[in-house]
Amino acid sequence: MKQHEQFPLVPISRGDGIWLVDEDGNRYLDAVSSWWVNLFGHNNTRIKDAIKLQLDTLEHVMLAGFTHEPVVALSEKLAKLTGLGHAFYGSDGASATEIALKMSFHYWRNTGKPNKTKFVSLQNSYHGETLGALGVTDVAIFKDTYAPLLMQSAQMPSPDFRLAETEESAENYAMRCAEALQNYFAAHHHEIAAFIIEPLVQCAAGMGMYHPIYMARACEICTQYEVHLIADEIAVGFGRTGTMFACEQANIKPDFICLSKGITGGYLPLSAVLTTDEVYQAFYDDSTIRGFLHSHSYTGNPLACSAALATLAIFESDNVLQTNLEKAAAIWAKMQVLTDLPIKHLRHQGMIFAFDVVTQNAQFSKQCYQAALQQNLLIRPVGNTVYFMPPYTITFDEINTMVTAAYQAVKNSI
Repeated sequence: MKQHEQFPLVPISRGDGIWLVDEDGNRYLDAVSSWWVNLFGHNNTRIKDAIKLQLDTLEHVMLAGFTHEPVVALSEKLAKLTGLGHAFYGSDGASATEIALKMSFHYWRNTGKPNKTKFVSLQNSYHGETLGALGVTDVAIFKDTYAPLLMQSAQMPSPDFRLAETEESAENYAMRCAEALQNYFAAHHHEIAAFIIEPLVQCAAGMGMYHPIYMARACEICTQYEVHLIADEIAVGFGRTGTMFACEQANIKPDFICLSKGITGGYLPLSAVLTTDEVYQAFYDDSTIRGFLHSHSYTGNPLACSAALATLAIFESDNVLQTNLEKAAAIWAKMQVLTDLPIKHLRHQGMIFAFDVVTQNAQFSKQCYQAALQQNLLIRPVGNTVYFMPPYTITFDEINTMVTAAYQAVKNSI
């Protein structure tokens, strides 16, 4: 809050497509989808109408002993999309991480392997900021203060291609990182419950992107050593990487998929963890203590589920993934003008775009954010990494506006 003495809060009064409008009528192109949640623009008629219709029938009912049509329909659609037939609902991404970690641990306890209690993640990983999620997160600014409260986990080398040796290909570096993972599992698999990973893009690490072969090998290694694979698709799911889910690009089916953010198109809080028949059966028992006892008051909220169903309906009716290929190509082509600036690692994965700015300005991220607002653009650099993750409804004219404004903001901040 003290920083807002220098950078005042921006009071937003309404949304309009990919634009946010403040109290003074200034418009800001939302190039980060309001922290990666908005898929089809602000004030989207179809999602709004679905929520309004649901509001006239049922706003909420507990899922303990009850159910309702929207949560059943959403569960069936997510099962069809992921190949994982059982859904457990929470309210946000960190909740999904907590659910997956607890469920993995409890599975091994229920199946006679109580020593499998440890978790493994990638270096520079981010999985949320509740205590369990922080335990598998590796971003110091979020984690270090709370270190005495956190469970210990192991971090494996990140396959982020920016970390490769000079002349080493992204694929070869990914395989080298996978070899390190295999060596660790060979020595410690008897105590490892799960490996949690952000597929294809480590977003909080500055949009660290890597070759899909790493995921394929990680899945094989997890299967070989009886370790669960948890795919944290909270940020990258629902088309962000070019496919509906990033795991599809490695042709794998993990033991758990964590979903949130874009699941409701950015309209209401909701998260879901999808898992396998095998995991489900480990809890299916007369004994309550063998059940998965994890509660959220608003689990499977009908309004949120209706928003999610409307969001998925847009994917089905509007050929979104194919259209995104064309828009991604246009954004990538326009971004080539940025090479006039002191940048490196210009990159993209589907509808996620990023580049790293070479500057000695320690205040670059804050100043670039502020400079972008002066250009009517909302971006939030991660350190020296500038990225775009716009709503899919962005037009070709708006693409030009977004990149041109970002160019000027970076130029004014380096």
